[in-house]
Amino acid sequence: MRSWNFLGLQRIQPLQLTEKQVRYVADLANLELSAEEVHRMSHDLGQILSHIEQLNELDTTGVEPMAQVLYDADEIATLRLDVPHTPLSNEVALVNAVVKGGGYFKVPKVIER
Repeated sequence: MRSWNFLGLQRIQPLQLTEKQVRYVADLANLELSAEEVHRMSHDLGQILSHIEQLNELDTTGVEPMAQVLYDADEIATLRLDVPHTPLSNEVALVNAVVKGGGYFKVPKVIER
């Protein structure tokens, strides 16, 4: 782990991602990044991966996995009950659609592969 200790606080040095790796991830996410954004993302993503690396070092023996982090299993759920309701009609659902046709929302194609 690459880190240094200052006044008892640990700071992690980010992993170094290449611009090629960042461009690959951006391509998978269908993002167009400028050269400046690629440079900044290589640093930011490196910091995220460094934090994950540090979390992987924690001993989680005996710690039960959580399905919901918003509340404890012993507490009352803060989410609303899942009660069935009458669905919206197409007309009501599409009333604010910017572009619609044939009873559906029309959206730009985002998957080109």
